[in-house]
Amino acid sequence: MTLAVDVFLRDADGQWNVLDVPEGCNDSAGFENWRETVWGSAPVRALGCVYLPVLASSDLYVEASDVPEFLRELGLLRAHLEAVAAAVGERPDLVESRLDNIEAAALRAREIGGGVLIW
Repeated sequence: MTLAVDVFLRDADGQWNVLDVPEGCNDSAGFENWRETVWGSAPVRALGCVYLPVLASSDLYVEASDVPEFLRELGLLRAHLEAVAAAVGERPDLVESRLDNIEAAALRAREIGGGVLIW
């Protein structure tokens, strides 16, 4: 299994609706084991990340109001990408490509007032 990143919108009743992934976009957020080995790892937590480590124990729902802070967290992780990839034993380009997909979804969410779901 793999992790997917999607954008969602809440309807008037507060229910979330996952949007289709736009043509040309990739929804891969990594392998299922990355919940713990990458996104929920000690090196990611040590940076002060609070959103991505949630994946170690559950799916991640980033509400629209939290997307700007989530984007800051992604930027922090990107700034330390080489060190994190080395610490978790993954190729930096592989982690970066998944981070790119997550960031692209977060930017789409911010543009439409939606949230981000990684599951």
